[in-house]
Amino acid sequence: MNPQELKQIVSSGLLSFPVTDFDEQGDFRPASYAERLRWLAPYGASALFAAGGTGEFFSLTGDEYPAVIKTAVDTCRGMVPIIAGAGGPTRFAIACAKEAERLGAHGVLLLPHYLTEAGQEGLIAHVEAVCKSVKFGVIVYNRNVCKLTPDSLATLADRCPNLIGFKDGVGDIEAMVAIYQRMGDRFSYLGGLPTAEVYAAAYKALGTPVYSSAVFNFIPKTAMDFYRAVASDDHETQHRILRDFFMPYLAIRNRTPGYAVSIVKAGAKLVGHDAGPVRPPLVDLKPEELERLAGLINSMGSQ
Repeated sequence: MNPQELKQIVSSGLLSFPVTDFDEQGDFRPASYAERLRWLAPYGASALFAAGGTGEFFSLTGDEYPAVIKTAVDTCRGMVPIIAGAGGPTRFAIACAKEAERLGAHGVLLLPHYLTEAGQEGLIAHVEAVCKSVKFGVIVYNRNVCKLTPDSLATLADRCPNLIGFKDGVGDIEAMVAIYQRMGDRFSYLGGLPTAEVYAAAYKALGTPVYSSAVFNFIPKTAMDFYRAVASDDHETQHRILRDFFMPYLAIRNRTPGYAVSIVKAGAKLVGHDAGPVRPPLVDLKPEELERLAGLINSMGSQ
């Protein structure tokens, strides 16, 4: 798949980040991960992100990463495209991107480099180095310490033809308008705030109709129903699902930093697709929180 083909794929439809399966000792569990992907693939996501943020990319070792990507690519071949997460320091991000390309992934989502602040010149050099290390498409994740300006994106667009996507996890409306007005259809734009459904209608109005869903991991039918409601401007359905599920869901998620990942793994366990525990420094939900989440899931009926 060439970069422009990937751009077309991620320009419409719902995207999702499958969780990564660990056993009780915290080791990668490929068999149940493959089973998870086979369960999710038929629900209709345009692409799946292997080893993304919800997939705990930040906790994987260099030895584990290829196993996760290979399992995803092999399992989903012919069913749904796989975009691999890559990130961390520049040389490690390059190594991940190259390995993902070698293993047959269709592109990479370049996550932030973590912790160290950097100016725009350094961010440009980082993203450019990763893009130029591979031939397939790259989507940059605008979040935390990697916040790119319209000028920086214009520079990267000129230097890196395979940089085809911009995923926003910041939520700065003014910046998003400025970027969209400057770059137009040069990029595919993706909403990437945690629990992106809450922001989906607003982002669609900004020219960003595509987003990635974490709850697709455990209520895939509801996730697709909500996406279709956004796409068709069905406000009644959007408001109903936001009121009945997402707002009380956020009340649980916001209790502890890192629960944006933990609550998704908890949901998968509750619907019979246990992915094991999260890895430290994340922590799993408490029993009372699991009970509240179970009630929310059950209230949705058909998942």
